[in-house]
Amino acid sequence: MSIALSELQPGQEIGRSTLEVSRADLVRYAGASGDFNPIHWNERFARSVDLPGVIAHGMFTMGAAVQLVTDWIGDPGAVLDYQTRFTRPVTVEDVDGTPGAVVEVTGVVGAVDADNSTARIDLTVTFNGQKVLVKAQAVVRVW
Repeated sequence: MSIALSELQPGQEIGRSTLEVSRADLVRYAGASGDFNPIHWNERFARSVDLPGVIAHGMFTMGAAVQLVTDWIGDPGAVLDYQTRFTRPVTVEDVDGTPGAVVEVTGVVGAVDADNSTARIDLTVTFNGQKVLVKAQAVVRVW
């Protein structure tokens, strides 16, 4: 897909996605990232430190959310900057056959910078109707 900078306008939606997260996803991410903190896999431990249960890695959530932008732009290398603040954990239940958590992602064009051929994409990332990331913004190069 080819995206023309001249066709982008602030407020324009770029897409929506639903992220289905399982405990197995968290185990795979722990192996890839080296983050084996037991709050991400051990229910008893997570509750012992006053968490509501096993929670997804913040960086897992952040990385999964930006997939909407890379799918839209068609080139992960076009993402020049990406940042966010974490506000709430994503609790991942231990269930068989269904996702342990469902995260919703919506992306809109936040700003267009014609001088630099870039657009800022603002992501809304929610779990159970509450934002889990705020000020989630990706700057992408658009030719």
